[in-house]
Amino acid sequence: MKNRLVSRFIWSAAVALLMVASIGLSLKAGQTVTLKGSDTMLMLGQRWAEGFMADNPETIIQVTGGGSGVGFAALINGSTDVCEASRPIKPGEVDKLKQRFNTPGVEIPVARDGLAVYLHAENPVSELTIEQLKKIYLGTITNWKEVGGPDQRIIMYGRENSSGTYTYFKDEVLKGKDFAAQTQTLPGTAAVVNAVAKDKFGIGYGGAAYAKGVKFAKLKRNAESPAFEPSLETVRSGDYPLSRFLYWYLRNKPQGEIKKLVEFVLSDKGQEVVSKVGYFPVK
Repeated sequence: MKNRLVSRFIWSAAVALLMVASIGLSLKAGQTVTLKGSDTMLMLGQRWAEGFMADNPETIIQVTGGGSGVGFAALINGSTDVCEASRPIKPGEVDKLKQRFNTPGVEIPVARDGLAVYLHAENPVSELTIEQLKKIYLGTITNWKEVGGPDQRIIMYGRENSSGTYTYFKDEVLKGKDFAAQTQTLPGTAAVVNAVAKDKFGIGYGGAAYAKGVKFAKLKRNAESPAFEPSLETVRSGDYPLSRFLYWYLRNKPQGEIKKLVEFVLSDKGQEVVSKVGYFPVK
């Protein structure tokens, strides 16, 4: 009887040790890294996550959009590890990071984009100057015939003000002025592309990777300069007038799984993902 009790105790202890070990392994195996922010980068972040988790199944990467502004807010309140952003961080956002975490944050350019202007596939207009584009979105040019198209009203589609693409377009094209009130605001670049694809007289803007079922307007710096579509060559050379970096922002220098993820994103394999999605590598 005594021997049976001793054996049962040893077995119970062994089971308990195994349970503790299993819990330890599951905690280690359940490491999660969160990415949040730019809708322009949502598809790219998802492809990076799939590629990284294929080689590192013990790590879970969660990717959500909402806009660059939403991503910066999440970075500041501590609810995301990585902010994906299609615009640089603003001084006010840096100040908030310093106040809460005593850090200005870490900026990592991870891809390049040519901010595209979408037209309906049947629109005979093929190119615009930056000045014409500005006047269209300020509501000064309202008819396609003013830029060489049919006698039809121009329907403008754009992004909500939490979007980094909205901010970039407002800064670089409108030079800080407000969009015309008749601009229809849509939640996400895919929605803008979908609207233009269905609207023969529509125009929209967003990341080059989303241009499915629409055509690019070639852009010119001025009336005398050549017109370019966004491509690897024109973005790298600077010929395309609306090129920009896409960023990851962290609170601190990356460590552990986040460091491994950043290294993957910047590796040849990670930058191949950038090209496959439709953006342009940083190297």
